[in-house]
Amino acid sequence: MKAAILNQYDKHAIHVDVQDISLPKPAADEVLVKVLTAGVNPLDNMIAHGEVRLIVPYRLPLVMGNELVGIVERCGRNSTRFAVGDRVYCRMPLSRPGAFAEYAAVAEGALARVPDHLNDEEAAAVPLTALTALQAFDLLQAKEGDRLFISGGTGSFGARAIPLAKERGLHVITNGNAENSERVLRLGAERFIDYKKEDYTAVLKDVDCVIDTLGDSELPREFGILKQGGHLVSLRGLPNGEFANRTRMPWQKRILFGAAGRKYDKMAARRGQHYHFIFVHEDGVALQQASDIFSAKHIEAAVDGVFPLAEVKAAMQKVASGGSRGKTVLRIAPTA
Repeated sequence: MKAAILNQYDKHAIHVDVQDISLPKPAADEVLVKVLTAGVNPLDNMIAHGEVRLIVPYRLPLVMGNELVGIVERCGRNSTRFAVGDRVYCRMPLSRPGAFAEYAAVAEGALARVPDHLNDEEAAAVPLTALTALQAFDLLQAKEGDRLFISGGTGSFGARAIPLAKERGLHVITNGNAENSERVLRLGAERFIDYKKEDYTAVLKDVDCVIDTLGDSELPREFGILKQGGHLVSLRGLPNGEFANRTRMPWQKRILFGAAGRKYDKMAARRGQHYHFIFVHEDGVALQQASDIFSAKHIEAAVDGVFPLAEVKAAMQKVASGGSRGKTVLRIAPTA
């Protein structure tokens, strides 16, 4: 079968090539999935540039890809949740990516059924962002009635997070370009701030929780609008000691990440606030819950570009360039 393989880490280039490799064999608790589409994410570029090696030390060569949609081809002897022919999707297990391939052996517990109203390209936009949102809500300790600010919530993350937050009874505020305001408000945001006309730090105060999608330069401003004792989850900041402890890393990494994230912890400590870094993990049960919500509310998913597997580098470069209006997707045509 054909698969996109990362052969070496490089901070300045993407060394990913499509190669022929052996068909994977599912273990007892896995299913073999015939991959139809795969979502391309900033995480894929981070892996290729070696930026997550301290969090997950992947051994090379590595089959790339963290998010897939496909058809169950074969089930391991202990797999009972799915049947051959089921259309499924997932965030690939942290320990073993592999979505950019014609077939993937996936732990049954990572998979969920695809909502019927989404086509294969649209479905590829869902798993990673939906799970990130749900896991962020847990870290935020968000409860019904809380005000949540999502920085830059007009992208693919906001498209999943906003309806899931509304389902939990949260009051969502976000900001971005005015051309996205109507779409974001339809998703369930209660307030949209046009960043060209208003500075969110001048109009917001004491929000209960914040999800940061922008990273280092924006974090001080986000802490400034967060209430005393509130929680902030960052998708783009640095890991800290709390993250290392929560994910049960070795003591050496707990010391290392404790030092790396100390400046954010100090920002938070000034007002008794809490900083959390998130690196989303697979969870088929949670993904199925999100899928059921999206099905009931008929939540759409935007696709910005579709590339064949042979053009995986171009797809990754498109994601790296930013300015996306939806998901970049690989259309993978499996061989018989």
